[in-house]
Amino acid sequence: MNGTYLPYALLAMGAYALVSPLMRVATTGPDAVPSDVAVVVSNGLLVVMALSVLAYTDQGVVAHLSSPKMGYVLAAGVFLGVGILALYRSLSLGPVSVVTPIFATFLVFSSMIGVLALGEEFTARKAVGILFAVFAVYLVSGA
Repeated sequence: MNGTYLPYALLAMGAYALVSPLMRVATTGPDAVPSDVAVVVSNGLLVVMALSVLAYTDQGVVAHLSSPKMGYVLAAGVFLGVGILALYRSLSLGPVSVVTPIFATFLVFSSMIGVLALGEEFTARKAVGILFAVFAVYLVSGA
């Protein structure tokens, strides 16, 4: 496996680090934007950006709509929608320093699903990393 995915993963991490703090500011205090409105606007921008990438890279969408794997895409979309709606609502109600670490625990569960359901390699190093991640979320969230 080559490392061509690493720059994208790092970019995603850096960009996503700003989402929770920005949404917390946007959805609280005077002139707060309701969390559901924030979901529509921010994800509407996501759709525009994704369509721009598709146009720039000349990728067609229609040809892929009949793919047998489209069910997985739709299921992922449902879970993404539920997750983002819940994240934005929780950020409008609670502190970023607690909400975000709890939300970030999805990384642990995704890793475990990768190993258990997708047959990815499970090593002692990964096990220790998952344990540290759970412990870190516990410490940071103050739970």
